[in-house]
Amino acid sequence: MDMKKRIHLELRNRTPSDVKELVLDNCRSNEGKIEGLTDQFEELEFLSTINVGLTTVAHLPKLNKLKKLELSDNRISGGLEVLAEKCPNLTHLNLSGNKIKDLSTIEPLKELGTLKSLDLFNCEVTNLNEYRDNVFKLLPQLTYLDGYDKEDKEASDSDAEVYAEGLDDDDDEEDGT
Repeated sequence: MDMKKRIHLELRNRTPSDVKELVLDNCRSNEGKIEGLTDQFEELEFLSTINVGLTTVAHLPKLNKLKKLELSDNRISGGLEVLAEKCPNLTHLNLSGNKIKDLSTIEPLKELGTLKSLDLFNCEVTNLNEYRDNVFKLLPQLTYLDGYDKEDKEASDSDAEVYAEGLDDDDDEEDGT
């Protein structure tokens, strides 16, 4: 399904400004760009675009309230400087499984002062010597890198659940307790 059609379906007769969560996983993106997403999605807090063939985030609209951005399993290799301008309040960014090869690619993320969690799992950059130490030096605001803090402690479940925080209008999720 193409991305514009999926966004239309996800709206379910709501206006873009009513949407807080948008999942576009496995859609087709045209020319590696996010299509059909506009700055009318002004309340959007969570955007997931897993495995949609993105090569760039340059065409993201301004999403001031976006906190969690899921970009894993795409073909992004750079251009992350637009994130500070377009999504200034990001707290969680997942770039795992992209074409990120060196630290200079993620350097623009230091402009995201609220960024707490960054995932670069399955990116070439993780093979660099002292990768973790260097990323934490480069991005001092980070609490978690690839699900672990500076002391190599895994993010607790409550921290992991921050991904879903505020997205509880989804009634089909059960606690299981």
